[in-house]
Amino acid sequence: MSKTYKEICESNEKGRIHADWDSLSSFRIPAWFEDAKFGIFIHWGVFSVPAFNNEWYSRSMYVKGSPEYEHHIKTYGPHDKFGYKDFIPMFRAEEFDPEYWAEVFAQAGARYVVPVAEHHDGFQMYDSDLSGYCASKMGPKRDVLGELKKSVENRGLVFGTSTHRAEHYFFMGPGRDFESDIHEPLNKGDLYWPSLSEQPNTENVFDRYAPKSDFLEDWVERTCEIIDKYSPRVLYFDWWIQHKAYKPYLRQIMAYYYNHGEEHGYPTAICYKHEALAFGTGIVDVERGKFAEAKPYHWQTDTAIARNSWCYTTNLDYKSSGEIIQYLADVVAKNGNLLLNVGPKSDGTFAGEDLSILLDIGEWLNTNGEAIYDSKPWRYAEEGPTAESEGMFTDGKATEYTSADIRYTAGHGAVYAIFLRCPEDGHFDMKSVVRAGDKNSFIVKNVSVLGYEGKQKFKIDGSGLHFVNKDIKSRFPVVVRIETE
Repeated sequence: MSKTYKEICESNEKGRIHADWDSLSSFRIPAWFEDAKFGIFIHWGVFSVPAFNNEWYSRSMYVKGSPEYEHHIKTYGPHDKFGYKDFIPMFRAEEFDPEYWAEVFAQAGARYVVPVAEHHDGFQMYDSDLSGYCASKMGPKRDVLGELKKSVENRGLVFGTSTHRAEHYFFMGPGRDFESDIHEPLNKGDLYWPSLSEQPNTENVFDRYAPKSDFLEDWVERTCEIIDKYSPRVLYFDWWIQHKAYKPYLRQIMAYYYNHGEEHGYPTAICYKHEALAFGTGIVDVERGKFAEAKPYHWQTDTAIARNSWCYTTNLDYKSSGEIIQYLADVVAKNGNLLLNVGPKSDGTFAGEDLSILLDIGEWLNTNGEAIYDSKPWRYAEEGPTAESEGMFTDGKATEYTSADIRYTAGHGAVYAIFLRCPEDGHFDMKSVVRAGDKNSFIVKNVSVLGYEGKQKFKIDGSGLHFVNKDIKSRFPVVVRIETE
């Protein structure tokens, strides 16, 4: 049985870590997370059945005048005859093979995997005691989260999970404004409960909108149920937990989770956005964006293979493999991790484009991974003329890099210069080697290119380290390994 909110609070009072920011500030980022650099995010659920526009279908289909609203009536009929809940029997996941998924993620070079346990739609992708609307009892009738955890950990990958439950309070509310299947009575545990009819004003969110305690306590209970049943090593929260009404309940979750990890002998971490946590009590996450410069603290970006959706749809706008690899190199050089999202089809298979991109990344990491995994930021993170965009939702288009755009990492007794675009003329010029120390103090022993045999003949002068090799050709970033005395 899952713990009640009262039991969770009482447990925190007995634990080493209490539900206050001072106590929670004892948090330290796990070493495995700092070393891992690359993880896989997964958005998969009932919204994968309509596969229309994006993962917000469950809300948008009830918003009059939206493309989803019109599409729904045309394709499935009126909302009072066919609502979101009626997609659940269609979500059969008949081809879901967690062993195959784990193998694909391992081949992609991921070190950790973070499936969404519950999205805004309120359908739990795990075996829950708190609601009948979960994957073990409806739809697939399988404990999706539990099966994937087992397969992922059998491959030596770290298992984490994500909960987006906080937004569910208002998410389905528009369905109350007309004849639909969202109507009273709505009881705790129902798929649509509570479906707030008054929608939050995001411009004035901290003053106008506050969830009631019954929902907030249920949110804590659901999250702690995931912690107890699946012991995720990292827990990711989506937006809305930054609202002040959530804060005391959020601290109870944090204390419970961090104490749970200590009691069971493994380090834990929470990823958050929007300054939802006191700085230093979790891992800063930048959604669909990154920092323009290296940071003195470790951080994470989460972004997706597609620009226009986190889940599978029939009109995905895919990024290229090369763009994602460039993104990974830039993030790692700036002291961050990349959590890359994929969206399987409703039957549990992957689209061909997803597989192709994942395998391209894995092949690149198989050759160049020593510049990524277990690495640390170097004295200089970058050089080159191309300016980076900073902040959330800045991945709307690919950055056009030049062969002079380089990202640096350090590890394994070497410095790595990652050329984001391979020089077509074969001239490899690294100015930051001189910035790090003059040509007499920075003693270079060997220079080589990962994936190419032999050492490169190089020279160091007042403008940097240089070598020429016109045989090196690649559509992906090229990594130069610089060994020093």
